Amino acid sequence: MNLRMLGFAATLSLTLYVGATTPTPANAQATAPAPGGLPFQVKAVGTFESPWAMAFLPDGNMLVTQKQGAMILFDPRTGAKRTLSGTPAVSSRGQGALMDIVPAPDFSASKRVYFSYSEPGSGAGSRVALATATLDQAGGALKETKVIFRAQEASTGGHYSGRIAFSPDGKYLFFTSGDRQLLDPAQDPRSTLGKVLRLNLDGTPAAGNPLAAKGFHAAVWSYGHRNLLGVTFDKEGRLWEMEMGPRHGDEINLIKPALNYGWPRASNGDHYDGRDIPDHAPGDGFEAPKVFWNPAISPGGLAYYDAELFPQWRNSLFITGLSGRSLDRIALDGENATQADHWDMGERIRAVRTGPDGALWLLEDGTSGRMLMLTPKG
Repeated sequence: MNLRMLGFAATLSLTLYVGATTPTPANAQATAPAPGGLPFQVKAVGTFESPWAMAFLPDGNMLVTQKQGAMILFDPRTGAKRTLSGTPAVSSRGQGALMDIVPAPDFSASKRVYFSYSEPGSGAGSRVALATATLDQAGGALKETKVIFRAQEASTGGHYSGRIAFSPDGKYLFFTSGDRQLLDPAQDPRSTLGKVLRLNLDGTPAAGNPLAAKGFHAAVWSYGHRNLLGVTFDKEGRLWEMEMGPRHGDEINLIKPALNYGWPRASNGDHYDGRDIPDHAPGDGFEAPKVFWNPAISPGGLAYYDAELFPQWRNSLFITGLSGRSLDRIALDGENATQADHWDMGERIRAVRTGPDGALWLLEDGTSGRMLMLTPKG
C-alpha cells in the first residue's frame, strides 16, 4: 500500500481520503478541538454494561442492547431501567453480542422490534441471527420471538456485523453480514458472509435481488465486504454503509445493487501481519469507498442526520470511533461524501443515533459505558 499521508493537528493523528470511483486525498483537513472545545453540550444520561446499540420508541423510552445479551428498556428522562425477559441466548465471546435493535416500520400498531445477535451454533461455532419479537413494555418482556434469518456458521469470534436498516418505503430490510474473519466468503456467491442482504420483513430473500440469476445467494444485494458496522439511508433514498478495515482502511461506502466492494482483494489497508493488500485503483473491477481512514479510527456506529436542532449539520453522516475515541461528521452532496469534522470524545464510542428532537445520542464502549446526549451550546 502506498498512500500519501495527511495529518490532523489533533490528539489523534488521522488521515482521511474521499473520492468517487477511486479515493483521492481530502481537499481539507478537520482539526479536533481541544478538550472542552467541543461545539456541542454533552450530557450523560445513563450508564450501561458494555452497551452495543440503542433505539428510540414513540413514547420517548429507549431500548439498549448489551454485549452479554441483556436488552434494557430505558427512560432517558428519569434514568429508570428495566431488563427485559425473553431475550435469546447469546454467544458473547470475541465480538459476539446482542447487537442492533430497530423498531418495525409499523411499531406503533404491531409493537414489533427487529434485533440481531450472535447465536450459538454447533460446538464452538456461532452465527449472526436476525430476529423479531413483540415488545410488551408493561410486562417488561419480549414475546413471540422468532429468528427469521441466519447467516452461515463459523468458529471464529468476530466480524458478525448484524446492522439493520429498513428501506424508506418500509417494505424491505437491509441486513449486514460480516466475513467472520474468513476473508474469502466475501467473494463467494453462495455465501451470505461479507454481504449486504435485502430481505422481506419476514426474513426471506426479497424478489428482484440483482445477483440471484447469476448464481448468488438469493438475498445478496452487494458483496466484497469485511465487517459492516453501520448502514443507513439518506433523505434521497441512498444507502450508505460503514465498515471496519483491516490494519487501517476503514470505509464509508455508497451501496448500489450488484456491486463488488473488493474485500479481500482490494483495500486501502493491509493485513494485520503486514502483508500488502492492493489499493483500490481505477479499472480494478471493484467499487471504491467514498471515504477511508488511514490511520484507522475503528468505526463502531453510523447515523444519518437531517434534523433542525443542528441545522448546519443537515444531510450528514455521523461515525463513531472506537480506537479513534472520536465522533466524525461526513457531509453528503448527492453521491459525494466529504470529511467535515473530527472531534476527540476522550472515550471509545460504540454507537450513535439521531434522537426524535434532533439531538445526537452516543454510547460509550466498555463495562461502564455512558449514554451521552449532544445538544447545541448556549
